[in-house]
Amino acid sequence: MVNINKNKSFFLNHKIFKKISELAEKEKIEAYVIGGFVRDMLLGNSYKKDIDIVVHGDGIEFARKLASDLDIKKVNIYKTYGTAMFKYDNTELEFVGARKESYNYNSRNPVVEKGSIEDDQKRRDFTINALAISLNKNKYGDLIDPFNGLFDLENKIIRTPLDPDITFSDDPLRMLRAIRFASQLNFVIEEKCFEAIKNNKKRIKIISAERIHIELNKILLTQKPSIGLRLLFDSGLLEIIFPELYRLAGVTTHNNISHKDNFLHTIQVVDNVAALSDDLWLRWAALLHDIAKPKTKKFVEGIGWTFHSHNFLGAKMVPEIFARLKLPLNDKMRYVQKLVDLHMRPIALVEEEVTDSAIRRLVVDAGEDIDDLLTLCEADITSKNEKKVAQYLENFANVRKKIVEVEERDSLRNFQPPVSGEEIMEYFNIPASRTVGIIKNAIKDAILDGIIPNNYENAREFMIEKGKELGL
Repeated sequence: MVNINKNKSFFLNHKIFKKISELAEKEKIEAYVIGGFVRDMLLGNSYKKDIDIVVHGDGIEFARKLASDLDIKKVNIYKTYGTAMFKYDNTELEFVGARKESYNYNSRNPVVEKGSIEDDQKRRDFTINALAISLNKNKYGDLIDPFNGLFDLENKIIRTPLDPDITFSDDPLRMLRAIRFASQLNFVIEEKCFEAIKNNKKRIKIISAERIHIELNKILLTQKPSIGLRLLFDSGLLEIIFPELYRLAGVTTHNNISHKDNFLHTIQVVDNVAALSDDLWLRWAALLHDIAKPKTKKFVEGIGWTFHSHNFLGAKMVPEIFARLKLPLNDKMRYVQKLVDLHMRPIALVEEEVTDSAIRRLVVDAGEDIDDLLTLCEADITSKNEKKVAQYLENFANVRKKIVEVEERDSLRNFQPPVSGEEIMEYFNIPASRTVGIIKNAIKDAILDGIIPNNYENAREFMIEKGKELGL
């Protein structure tokens, strides 16, 4: 049960709300705190660092007067949206005048008019976000709840204040937000509301890729991302916004031999990673690690289902997916691409005898991301056979131990051959050429295969011998 009085105790004595109340009384206008802050405060969660204030009047002018009272010099004004924002005591406060909205079918940007607090609550996406608390002196701390949002909080329900078909058609981003809140709060989307998401799924096409990936990121950062990912799939939204992930679903059977459902496997891997790391991009790597399996799926008689080179093809798909979703095409993307490409390598080491040479090559290729790569590979073990999982994890522990031993001995992270191409050209008096590359790669292979130690003296001596072999 939500203990409203207990959870409001901190709120009622917060200095900023007292100041807003005093100004509202002085200006003779109504003021309310509304939205996510109220929701999280009533749930007893740590309160949000951003607070929405609605006033029955000019929100920008109210913000300016309050900032002046608080001796705050910088107020950010957003005239297009009729809002103002400033920071106070490490908290962002945003002010807006109460309004009502109407929509054009081809846009999620509403036509806005002045309205009452009731109008403002009607335009909110969900009942749990439409809750408001009065900051007016005669009703200070009273909960304004026209849509039974408190009931929905207590019963963990996501529901729209008005007809969900209209709500989602007007602003299709709310469909993703419904799923994101269900995932974040571990709430259930009301049946009628979820049916409306299915009915309006095609409307998501008017939402920009940037807004979509922001919601996807928030889903991935939840404690159990599979909740949101499964809802995206069941609603039909996933097929539209992320067809590559959608195509992982399903099982094909041939000669009574089936492969696992790679979508269900993938979301389990994401959950496994989420239990081990808060890193968003490691979670993206988990989401995309098997993304090329539908393209590489093949049945081989006597062997069964194979997905050869799915890691290599998957790595090639990462930039395409990031570009379409307007995700950053920088070192974050390259990190995800690297992990997708390499995720089969540690698994092969677990299944075979671990050699120093194989460990060296893995450490060199993974570089500083070796620990994250191993975390992903351990999360990739989703067998229902507990004995098999335990054996794999034990083998991975041995691989980790071997990596530490080899790394301490050979110092291979961010490896570069001790002899440069310039030195090879200078010693043999030859121009830049294929021969220089052959010698440099031979030195690298000799170090990684344990033929020579990773130091300059041995590498230079090896370079001279290799040059003699090549007739230099």
